[in-house]
Amino acid sequence: MKTRIIGAVLALVLAIAGAFFLIAYVNGANARAQKGAELTEVYVVKTEIPRGTSGEAVKDFVVTDTVPKRNEVPDAVTDLADLEGLIASAKLLPGEQLSSARFVTPEGLAATGEIPVPKGMQKLSFTVPADRAVGGEIKAGDYIGMIGTADPDEVGDAEDVLNPQSHFAFHNVLVTRVQGVSKPAKEGESAEQAAGSKIMLTIALSAPDAERWVWFTEGDNEDEDRGYVDIWLTLENPDTDNSGTRWVTGANAW
Repeated sequence: MKTRIIGAVLALVLAIAGAFFLIAYVNGANARAQKGAELTEVYVVKTEIPRGTSGEAVKDFVVTDTVPKRNEVPDAVTDLADLEGLIASAKLLPGEQLSSARFVTPEGLAATGEIPVPKGMQKLSFTVPADRAVGGEIKAGDYIGMIGTADPDEVGDAEDVLNPQSHFAFHNVLVTRVQGVSKPAKEGESAEQAAGSKIMLTIALSAPDAERWVWFTEGDNEDEDRGYVDIWLTLENPDTDNSGTRWVTGANAW
């Protein structure tokens, strides 16, 4: 009985010693393989990066790691600032090295289809004349502002008196798709006729803002006698200054 116990203990000791020497050998082999190898620091995806993620937001999805230079992927990102103004052209999975080849400009992604809708938002479409949409310059990936003009009636002695009121209702609205473009005037066609071309835009909004947008666009229907609001769109950029806006009426427009 004692002989069996002693044998089992010896077998366990030998197994532990064998595992220790095996691990030491493997670690030594790795060290020998990397000895003299040039190392470089790379960014590795920690959590999945959805398609359409902005380059500025990537820092929340990656960690840094050191790898042999020969294992560095082509166009590896060494400075996250290089991704500013770009967006992910495809989904990036955990464990991938971050490569600038996986990022494009918003215009480049728009050329492949439709801009993804940010998480938690929903999309809706509306149509406006080209002259109210910056002459058709708006593209998928752009951010727009919207000015609404309401025409409340003021009852006068003889007839209703219009007192339109204009104000910015939205800023920084993401455009995900544009259908239809402004057409230049053809021979025999006036500039006014060409400016009447329609453009359909699809945008991304939160649920509360979607309700407000529908209220504004419901009134911009020339075929129905509603007309309680008209809309004009502006093209915004990161440097746009939206301060100082106010309700504009006949009392302060001049």
